Amino acid sequence: MAASQLSAAPFPAPGPVPTHDHPMANPGYGKRSAPDQRPRTGRDFAHLLPRDAAIAAYIDGLRDGADISVKMLAKVLPYGQCALRTSLNRLQEAGHLRRGSECIATEDALLWVTRTFFSRTAREDEWWAAYTRGDVPQETQRPTRSRSYILLAALGEAAPTLPLSDADCVGLEPQVNEWIERGSTEAEIMCALTQGLPAPIYSPFHFVRTRLLDKMPPARITPVRTVVLRTLECRECRAPGSPEAMRGGICGACRGKPDDTPRGPAGAVPVQGVRARMSAVRAGLVPREERPQRRSLSSKPPMEDKA
Repeated sequence: MAASQLSAAPFPAPGPVPTHDHPMANPGYGKRSAPDQRPRTGRDFAHLLPRDAAIAAYIDGLRDGADISVKMLAKVLPYGQCALRTSLNRLQEAGHLRRGSECIATEDALLWVTRTFFSRTAREDEWWAAYTRGDVPQETQRPTRSRSYILLAALGEAAPTLPLSDADCVGLEPQVNEWIERGSTEAEIMCALTQGLPAPIYSPFHFVRTRLLDKMPPARITPVRTVVLRTLECRECRAPGSPEAMRGGICGACRGKPDDTPRGPAGAVPVQGVRARMSAVRAGLVPREERPQRRSLSSKPPMEDKA
């Protein structure tokens, strides 16, 4: 077993971990806690390898809806994606983690969504199977809040003069949704709401609503995708062909092999011997009197001497 799997956890031993700053997943995704778990103790994951126990303790401290994908965990934990993927697989084997898919039916289509369930209490395969079928009573979970609601709820932390109540966040949610639909990021919305604040602000709700309406960005136009189709020319005969037909810049015909690449326009001058002839001319190997003479179209025949 690799030494990295047996190394001590980089943060305190398994137990409650401060995870309030961990990013949340999109609404409807992220961590989902299994029901009927035992109270948290300091030895919940003592049966696991140190690295697996540290990762399990971190996930256990996260709120439901937290992003626990391998990529996100690699950003906040001192482990690489390969190590995290291995540990998550071992947590699944130990009965703490289960991944599954749910089919969500809408009026337009059927959408398969990946779900990740976590249990502090290790469960047997039979329990997880029953839970998947819905035979195990599930705890009533609070509805997952949208990105817009979470942004509005955090507005008071970024700007203490703009505290919003739950009712305020629900009332302003549609306006923030409109910003997001027009391509704005959370950082852009937060900057628009908190930059250059006057003092004092008597009604944070009306102030935020006014700014959301007055500073509403224009709808972003999706650029038209341009598809570029390219062909290559053979460096011998200059005939066009697909890149797949070229080998070292030479088409199949010039390599002496059958090829479907076009050989050039009809009536073209044969290429056999042309390059060698021109090279010989440039090298001065062909006497000047034997070189082909070019005749200008505008030139006139010489005048004959009159008697």
